[in-house]
Amino acid sequence: MSINQTRPDTDQHKAGIALFLVGLLGFAFFDAASKQLLETYPAPFLNVVRYATVCLVAIVLWLRNPRGPVPSGYRSLLVARGTALGIVGTCFMSALIWMPLAEATAIYFTSPLLVVALSPWFLNERVSSAKWVAVLIGFAGMLLIVRPGNTLPWLGTLLMVISAMSFALFQLLTRRLAGHVPTHVQYGSTAVICLIITGLPAPFFLPQPWPDPLTLLMIVGISSTNALAQVLLLAAFKRVQASTLAPMNYFQLLIALIIGATWFKQPPDTLALLGMALITAAGLYLARRPV
Repeated sequence: MSINQTRPDTDQHKAGIALFLVGLLGFAFFDAASKQLLETYPAPFLNVVRYATVCLVAIVLWLRNPRGPVPSGYRSLLVARGTALGIVGTCFMSALIWMPLAEATAIYFTSPLLVVALSPWFLNERVSSAKWVAVLIGFAGMLLIVRPGNTLPWLGTLLMVISAMSFALFQLLTRRLAGHVPTHVQYGSTAVICLIITGLPAPFFLPQPWPDPLTLLMIVGISSTNALAQVLLLAAFKRVQASTLAPMNYFQLLIALIIGATWFKQPPDTLALLGMALITAAGLYLARRPV
């Protein structure tokens, strides 16, 4: 096979990884900003603003590329995908009320391990021994960073475990639908379902005081970051296998720790820095091995 024949696949792989990493940056920023906002505003209110913003982006995407009805065989998967992300949004946002950002993110990022473990059966994707080793290295790095003890609040921990399981299912369903259901249809259906799920408790948790126009605009801007990150995630899964992208989720944990050190004034110690190095090494190794 010639170099020109192999280059498109290689370029698609690199582009998918780049899109995924940029999307994770957006998610990490949104999580940190949300934790800050939770000191003043209730989680259901912030979730409604987030998914209302996502719905607006979904409408724009649909108007630019309208399509016919979704094939019946994929409708249930679309509903399951949206429900999974709605559970993630509700549980994760609520857990941040009690959980430190680093510990919460670490529990959440057990989801890539579940994706890698399930992708051979759920997606018929091959998981090489090298990928398994990289995942284990990343997991070891995560443990060095967080070293969770028995002081974590049980309710926050439980909510984060549910978030991790739901996010693993969300990523698997995203890859399952890729190539069969248009990206903007996946995005839009998920946005509507998430808005419904997170909107149900919102009337019982209205903000006191109500945000002024400038603050509300800031919240919408933060929500837009999350909306864009979801678009990038969909684009990445169209280009790269789920089992390759899943371990790179640890990159978001690295960014969360950096934000925690600068934003929340909680710098990592020596063992945490070693964990960051392991996570980075594992991610770079996987990025250089498409299969």
